[in-house]
Amino acid sequence: MLSNRADGAAGSPEPEGKLSSGRPATLSGHLGTFDIVFTVLAYNAPLTVVTGFIGLLLSMGNGLGTPVTFVVAGCLMLLFSVGFTTMSKYVRNAGAFYAYITAGLGRPIGFGSALMAMLAYGFMMVGIYLYAGVVYTSLAKHLFNSTAIVWWVYSLILWAIVSVFGYLRITFSAKILTLALIFEVLLVFVWEIAIAFSKGPSGISPVWLTPSAATSGSVGLSLLFGVTSFAGFEATAVFREEARNPEVTVPRATYSAVIFLTVLFASASYFLICGYGPEAAIAKAGADASTVAIDSIGMFLGKAGLEAVNVLVCSSVFACLLALHNILSRYIYCLGIDGTAPRAWAAVHERHGSPHRASMIVTALMLVIIVCVIKSGVEPYAGYGALTGVGGYALLLLLVLTSLSVLMFFVRKPTGANFLKSKVAPLISFVLLSLIGYLASINMDVLTGNVRVAEILLAFIFGTLVLGCLYARRLKVTKPDVYAAIGRQKI
Repeated sequence: MLSNRADGAAGSPEPEGKLSSGRPATLSGHLGTFDIVFTVLAYNAPLTVVTGFIGLLLSMGNGLGTPVTFVVAGCLMLLFSVGFTTMSKYVRNAGAFYAYITAGLGRPIGFGSALMAMLAYGFMMVGIYLYAGVVYTSLAKHLFNSTAIVWWVYSLILWAIVSVFGYLRITFSAKILTLALIFEVLLVFVWEIAIAFSKGPSGISPVWLTPSAATSGSVGLSLLFGVTSFAGFEATAVFREEARNPEVTVPRATYSAVIFLTVLFASASYFLICGYGPEAAIAKAGADASTVAIDSIGMFLGKAGLEAVNVLVCSSVFACLLALHNILSRYIYCLGIDGTAPRAWAAVHERHGSPHRASMIVTALMLVIIVCVIKSGVEPYAGYGALTGVGGYALLLLLVLTSLSVLMFFVRKPTGANFLKSKVAPLISFVLLSLIGYLASINMDVLTGNVRVAEILLAFIFGTLVLGCLYARRLKVTKPDVYAAIGRQKI
């Protein structure tokens, strides 16, 4: 479906995805709140957080205070969402970070942040393709006892499937992502119910969840892991143009995603501790953080539960890749609409209503990068840790910039918006997220697993931000009309 809307109003479709004025048509669609929520949650890969990150918080964070950490991190994300969703009423396009930072901090840093966001999502996508090769190889060997195929064959198979789905209408992808997420969440809740009924070795009473337990260990490192577990919820605004009634849908989707993830992660960590008993849970996580949750699922759901985990981790990885593909495609589409990238990149498919050319660009780039990574001989799991860690760090920095941009936007341009929502909430979230960003910077070895590789990738991240700022300043002189449209402040 095509539309000429720049303000949310539907228009008449034009051939070849362009308007009569020659400007590319903008996206349109009928995504509801739940469609967007499930798409964003799929990118978050909640089952992967439950089976991976919770063990790290137990062993390296604040131990028995992990459930509280997730509640605190969720509250911080909700605080960020207050300013984020208030801003969405005044910046009405699919740019998300790109559009909001441009509106609040200016076009140069806005454009630089768009490139940095794309690089961050790209790093995470490549990292997850590496991880996908590992988990799908393990699944094939476990279920079918097949001769192990080299890991990158599965990565390329997934690349082909994701490429096809990414080309089609977003509502089709949303249905796939919804199905995958429902099964993930059901497994986690069934496991929690099994622990609740068995009452665990020490019962399910929270007698061990004391203030001293919540503040034990490394609270700062725990908060860092807690906040990065929520990465991706901000992408609700990326799908604004394809949402039904975006003024209502985007805020609802944002709050729903954060609240849902908070409940899921806090309850999963709580019942994991109950399932082992407090002392045993800490000892088990300290011995092997990567298996503590999976072993607990096996204890309470038996072999069938373990089989389900193996399958659902694979479906979770696929859903995450598809969500990332859709997000990256829409960033490229936004740059095409603005004219900072070739206008042809913003073409909208007549039948599918998707940014199909932007999708094909993501497809081509991913293939080239995956092939280069394969030829480099990188160990897939180590590569996954470094790439997703640096990508998560970059997204955290973008949250900091977005909080500041929301604050500056409402300070400079009085709009009559609620004082608490437009100024107090973004100020507090900026201060707290800056603190988390500092903790991430001094704990880069923990976040990525490889400081040397992380330093190289971070050079790309910050270099991209600087180059984007410089390019935008050049456009101001050479192409002032394109410069004026950065962030779609003018269309």
